[in-house]
Amino acid sequence: MIKDGKWKVESGKWKRCVHLSLRGAKPRSNLKKRDCFVSLAMTGFVTLILCFLFLRPFTFDFPPLFADQSHPINELVTAARQAMDQQNFDQAVQYTQQCVEKYQAQALLEQSSLKNFPPTDEWQKYQALNDVGTSYFIQGEAYMKQGKREAAAVAFQAVVEQYSYSQWWDPRGWYVKAAEESQYKLERLQGDSALFLDEMAEKRALSPKEPTRLALFDYGKEAIVDYQKYGEFKNIGTADYQYQIRDPKGLAEAVGEGIFPNSKSVLEDPEYQRLEEQKRLEGNHWDFINSDDISAAFYKWASVKNEDRGVKLFYTAHLLEKAGLLEHAIKAYYAIIAHFPGAIGWTYWNTPWYVGAAAIDKITYLCRSHPELGLALEEASIRVINGFDADVTNDQFVTDPGRLVKVDPEEAARRAKLAYSPQAISEESKVLQVRGNGKVRLVQLSNHHWQMMVEGKPFLIKSVAYTPSKVGQSPDNGTLEDWSLADENKNGLNDAAYESWVDKNRNGIQDSDEPAVGDFQLLKELGANSIRIYHHGLVSNKELFRQMYEKYGLYVVMGDFLGAYTVGSGASWYEGTDYSNEVQRQKMMQSVEKMVQEYKDEPYILLWMLGNENNYGVANNAKKNPEAYYQFVNEAAKRIKELDPDHPVAICNGDVLYLDHFAKLCPEIDIYGANAYRGKHGFGPNLWSSVQYESDKPAMITEYGAPAFAKGKSAEWAEKMQAEYHRGCWQDILANSTGNGVGNALGGVVFEWLDEWWKSYEPNEHDTKQNYTGPFPDGWMYEEWLGIVGQGNGFKSPFARELREAYFEYQRMWTEKE
Repeated sequence: MIKDGKWKVESGKWKRCVHLSLRGAKPRSNLKKRDCFVSLAMTGFVTLILCFLFLRPFTFDFPPLFADQSHPINELVTAARQAMDQQNFDQAVQYTQQCVEKYQAQALLEQSSLKNFPPTDEWQKYQALNDVGTSYFIQGEAYMKQGKREAAAVAFQAVVEQYSYSQWWDPRGWYVKAAEESQYKLERLQGDSALFLDEMAEKRALSPKEPTRLALFDYGKEAIVDYQKYGEFKNIGTADYQYQIRDPKGLAEAVGEGIFPNSKSVLEDPEYQRLEEQKRLEGNHWDFINSDDISAAFYKWASVKNEDRGVKLFYTAHLLEKAGLLEHAIKAYYAIIAHFPGAIGWTYWNTPWYVGAAAIDKITYLCRSHPELGLALEEASIRVINGFDADVTNDQFVTDPGRLVKVDPEEAARRAKLAYSPQAISEESKVLQVRGNGKVRLVQLSNHHWQMMVEGKPFLIKSVAYTPSKVGQSPDNGTLEDWSLADENKNGLNDAAYESWVDKNRNGIQDSDEPAVGDFQLLKELGANSIRIYHHGLVSNKELFRQMYEKYGLYVVMGDFLGAYTVGSGASWYEGTDYSNEVQRQKMMQSVEKMVQEYKDEPYILLWMLGNENNYGVANNAKKNPEAYYQFVNEAAKRIKELDPDHPVAICNGDVLYLDHFAKLCPEIDIYGANAYRGKHGFGPNLWSSVQYESDKPAMITEYGAPAFAKGKSAEWAEKMQAEYHRGCWQDILANSTGNGVGNALGGVVFEWLDEWWKSYEPNEHDTKQNYTGPFPDGWMYEEWLGIVGQGNGFKSPFARELREAYFEYQRMWTEKE
């Protein structure tokens, strides 16, 4: 229902998770696509939970449990989990059996009351079900480790048949369905895992279905709607903005089919009527989002009645865009700005998604990517006051709808040729401020644009998250090694850095024309100028980094987790880092000081990075107590500058959540960094302008990327879509770098270099599990497929490399003359 202009839902119903949330977290994998298509991507904490796992090695393949106040775990389950960590399998069985005996009756009642997985806010109502289902799964794991295959099968089968709606929370960022994991284990026990993987490979080899074509019945009378003819824009640039329609009939005829306020043309469309007769429009509209049947998806969304009008318009526009009807899509996106700038959708985590701002981002992307349209959006902005938390009750939308204008296609094409445009800086140059006085400086120019200077020369960060883990190794079983020391064949050369080779024909064999080249050389040929290291404690070979810098010109963005995943704080995983705890703060500060003292004089250091989206609150209380967290971040940055004035300090935030707290409490931080997974359109004017408006600091994207796998699609299709995603993101960074757009973008970090096979728990298999929904090629994240480089079939790991289309896309973009 709609209440006070906000989108709410009736009690007991799912809150819909919508596309491109401005902040929040990832949807859980247990949701149907209708319930949660795409959340903007505040997704980075899943990508390098690695350090936490390093310090907390597991000895079995049980997907790790997570406990905090919102995801409680029974003490018996916790004890069983700890027994498994200690390889005490008999004790683990004893604890789980006690839990089963104590809660089984209640668990069966809870199971029988459900027809689907319960919503997040009702998690605790089904605790017995979750505990018993999890206990049986742990039993199965324990029996497997003891070689008791039949007993293991009985335990897993119990989950599948009796507790199918049980689940647990995974620290990588989603709920795990116990029945799905149990079924997977059963397949392995029955010797079907190879068959299963073969079937998946067969599906991947299939060519994707061609989307059905969409031809509209009514395209509208105006390509660019003159809203002034049909109504009046009032209070532009204020929180009281509104568009008052005077001529609804005329406006409906102007905008055309599927665009507010035209609700009639769709129903009169012969194609809609034909699809209705064929019963192709039956079902929930959320089930149509990722369908290849574009025609049915469009008509379903354009005719749906029980949906917020802003959300409805966004997905109608999205499907028009997907169908290639870009001009009509732009009209639909603009209608959101004009009519519903304050529309709010909700993610699965009850975090708001601001639809109007997302519509501006979409139009900006489409106009930039398709100059042949000859369209531009001018001066449109929607600023959400108090919009950096999950509370919408005090949100105010300061709206300027701007205008869509026609531009000469040649001029549009000229504008679309994005390039980094650094300005020469001399002693006479007018600058507003300079941050830093050493080797690396940040200069704000008179036009308020920001520019990084390294040894006196402009520097755009072209970085890659680099963690080349070997297939078969996993932090879950304590086998993940320090890659910087790896030398498998004992020849004195680092495996990844110097001995990797490119499998050009992807036959899994190192042919005579495929000599060892090494990742560092491949990174140089890519055009990268730096790599990101998430935590200094994960690597130890300083000489290797010196060689990387001297021979290949690559810098290092060196990080400290600052208590993320409890790293450095001394807290247990279950209690989490407490940023108001003085003892823990001292330990974390010591870790930061150690990093700086060890590396500050190394020539390859580019900047210091604090945290990894700690504001999401994974195993810490930054989300619950942001003031304490950001105050500590500022203290750490101040201490770094006392030890090393030569390098700037950045924060790694989760998108723009708590950006207002950051701006207020972190004056010592030089660069605002954000892990952001918003989609192929990039990050949009909203992110860059929000950072500028709130903090007046430069920004960088510290993680972004998409998987190179899509269910039911060919590998070629998926890799092409991955490359398209990366291209759009990098173009958006360029579009807001020095000399362009907002002008505060310093560059970005691609996530990631190489597929990591351990992310979905089976380190010897390249899992294709759908981890969670998101703005990705088929609407799903596949955690083990994020590399722009693959490891082939895994048999030649850690040496084999398959360069994907995204690699070559970056090579084209990053090696162009600036």
